[in-house]
Amino acid sequence: MASALDTLCGQAYGARQYHLLGVYKQRAMVILTLVSIPLAVVWFYTGEILLLFGQDPDIAAEAGTYARWMIPAIFAYGLLQCHVRFLQTQNIVFPALSNAISYWVYVIVLAVYVRVSSSCKETWTGFSAEAFRDVLSFFRLAVPSALMVW
Repeated sequence: MASALDTLCGQAYGARQYHLLGVYKQRAMVILTLVSIPLAVVWFYTGEILLLFGQDPDIAAEAGTYARWMIPAIFAYGLLQCHVRFLQTQNIVFPALSNAISYWVYVIVLAVYVRVSSSCKETWTGFSAEAFRDVLSFFRLAVPSALMVW
């Protein structure tokens, strides 16, 4: 939904109606926060919803737990996207680089966790040549998945 800022802020900036950029950003922040509330409710009940659709109870419970832990991220992500798009439409990309830095920090923290955590001991055994086998079947699934998200 924050993508609307690409259009609105781009047009306002091009028309030199600079005050509208702030107005659009504020509006987007309010709307995305409000939309995040019902989404958070759905995520809170994800386990139960999955059970209604016939999902395996163990999988539904794990997915529900994961979704509940991710609820705070919904709000932060929406607000983050508003800030990034607000800056990008003005060609202010240096602060938006913090996005890339934070993603790399996130990757490093999770990689270390996977490596040292006892909970991943059986599921992560390190890199292997087996990862390069049957790459085509991965693409057959990944491409349609990406298109569905797009």
